[in-house]
Amino acid sequence: MSAENRPEGPTGERRTGEREPVAKDAVQEQRPDDTEPVVTDAVSAPDAEGRPRRATRRFPRVTRDTARPEGGGRAAPGDAPAPARQWPILVVLSAVALGLLLTALDVFRLGTILIGVALLGGAAMRWALPDVGMLAVRSRFTDMVTYGVLGLAIVLLALMAQPRPWLEIPFLDDTLHFTVRT
Repeated sequence: MSAENRPEGPTGERRTGEREPVAKDAVQEQRPDDTEPVVTDAVSAPDAEGRPRRATRRFPRVTRDTARPEGGGRAAPGDAPAPARQWPILVVLSAVALGLLLTALDVFRLGTILIGVALLGGAAMRWALPDVGMLAVRSRFTDMVTYGVLGLAIVLLALMAQPRPWLEIPFLDDTLHFTVRT
């Protein structure tokens, strides 16, 4: 059976591996560095270099680029040294490291409060600064919610830690007495 008579697959691909354009008026060109043809029509999307490329539902054979999170650019100019470009995450990690050191030196409550405050500071920086470098992991909203909830939970748990808690919440005490009966 010749290549012209072979049945097509679901995406317009013949079993020989040759692709046919879906739209009749689409312009097709072959890039020398790639084996797949480029189709420029209404359903094309730009690739990493900005050239139009057919947007398919298939995964690419080779991953070339990933999307940078919103606000994930440099926090300082590109000619600045690496630590200066990533100062927001360095501030958060330094505060967490100091909190862990305080906790290891048996100042548990202040150390864990410092860890929680560092995460709350990360949430505030993610909200206030346009570019925070590697502190941006997901979307801005998701990062703020994640850092904020974790930071608030750590601070509240540190304030309620026994012995002699700095914060007492009555309904939690009632819940504990209800669940643990002596």
